[in-house]
Amino acid sequence: MCLSATVSFTASALLTAGGAAIIVKAARSNWRYLPIGLMPLFAGIQQFTEGFVWVGVNGGDHATMVWGAMGFIFFTWFMWPFWIPFSVWVLEPPDSRRRPWFLAMTGVGLLLGLLLYIPHGFGTDWLVVTVNRDSLAYENSMLLDQFLPRWVSYALYVFLIIAPPALSRYRHMRHFALTVAVVVIFDVTLLRYAYISFFCLLAGLATIHLAWIILTNKCAEECPELFGHAAPGRV
Repeated sequence: MCLSATVSFTASALLTAGGAAIIVKAARSNWRYLPIGLMPLFAGIQQFTEGFVWVGVNGGDHATMVWGAMGFIFFTWFMWPFWIPFSVWVLEPPDSRRRPWFLAMTGVGLLLGLLLYIPHGFGTDWLVVTVNRDSLAYENSMLLDQFLPRWVSYALYVFLIIAPPALSRYRHMRHFALTVAVVVIFDVTLLRYAYISFFCLLAGLATIHLAWIILTNKCAEECPELFGHAAPGRV
């Protein structure tokens, strides 16, 4: 998280514990919930790695800072652009005409994630972490900067994390898309001085919305043939 190692590790513990419980619920309810059920756990692991960024920055330990930062941006740049459309693809009913589009977005997200993340492992000078207003600011150089304006990369990233749930057949997944959109707008308008760190914190908290969808089995309201009374693992 943005404020300190203690806060990051505390947020990690809460999200990880809650995420583990949601995974169990998802597995028992319907396997189609599993990909979105993993997202709170992933957010908890991401906060855990950012705790080590703080440890490295505060202790002057460059290796620990880099290790933590590489773990943190693994989720930021690599995981979320493809995992969100993949999760929506899994959740979507088999007869949905939107499924091929979600699968295509998953492929685009995977490619984008690889291009955004992997080059940072070739040289740590691409990754600069500073403390700005008591928050961590990740000043990344990106491979795509050599070919595209940075705003184009960001626009594609935002599209891949909002468009899939926004286009889902399920009303409550469309509501989740609104939650993510609010997070993005709030982040870029008020928290630009450490927008990457704050975005991942707020997005992690937004996964509580997904936990609520799973706990209350909201998909059963619109697709009872898949999420109604079928036995887990047999739909």
